[in-house]
Amino acid sequence: MERFILDEARLKAVEENYKRVLTSVKEAAVRAGREEGSVRLMCVTKTVEPPYINKALELGADLIGENRVQEYLGKRDELNLNGVERHLIGHLQTNKVRQIAGEVDMIESVSSLKLAKEISRVCSSRGITASCLAEVNIGKEESKSGIYIEELRETLCEISELPNIKIKGLMTIPPICESEAQARRYFAEVRRAFDDIGESISGVEMKILSMGMSGDYEAAIAEGSNIVRVGSAIFGARKYF
Repeated sequence: MERFILDEARLKAVEENYKRVLTSVKEAAVRAGREEGSVRLMCVTKTVEPPYINKALELGADLIGENRVQEYLGKRDELNLNGVERHLIGHLQTNKVRQIAGEVDMIESVSSLKLAKEISRVCSSRGITASCLAEVNIGKEESKSGIYIEELRETLCEISELPNIKIKGLMTIPPICESEAQARRYFAEVRRAFDDIGESISGVEMKILSMGMSGDYEAAIAEGSNIVRVGSAIFGARKYF
C-alpha cells in the first residue's frame, strides 16, 4: 500500500475552502429570506483521507456525509467524530444494510420500497430505528436510483407502515444542468412535493430537505434546501484509486 504523506498545503486549502463555503451558505440563506443558520453544511468525505476530514471537524463542521459503506467503516476510527452527525448519502444496496444499520445517524438514500423493507427488517432485529430520507429521482435518469416524484406519496405511505424506519424528509440529485435556472426548476419541484406531503402521512415527517452540492448549492438554498452536501468545493477534486 502506498504510504500516506500529509499535504500541508491541502490542509490550509481545506481550512480556507471550508470557511468560504460556510460563509457562502449563510449568505445564500439570507438572500432567500431565511435565517443565516437555517441551512446545514454537510462535508462530503468520499475519497477524502481522515486528516483532511478532521481539519474540517476542527473548524466546527458537525455533519459529514459518506457515499460508500465500506469506505466509511474503514476510516471511521481515524475520525474525530465526537458531536458529529454522520449520514450515508450514496446508493445503498440491500446486501449492505446489515453493515451500516446503526452505524450512521441517517440514511439519506432510501431509493425504493424494497430497500426500506430491508432497513426495517434489519433494524427490527436489532431493536433500533433508522432515520432516513427518501431519495427522489427528479430527472427520471436510468443511471440513478430513487423514487419518481409521481410515485413518491404512494411509496411513502407504504414505507410509513413499516416498523423501525422513520422517514424524516427528502433528498435529491438533479440531472446535470446547463443553467442555474434549470437546476432551480428541479429543486422547486422537489420542494413542492416536500411541502405538499408535509405532515399528511402518519409516521412520515417532512423536516429535512437535502438538496444541492458543490456546483449548485446556492440554487438549492434559494428553493428551500436545509442541508447542502459539499465535497470538492471544500476538499478539492476527488482522488480515485
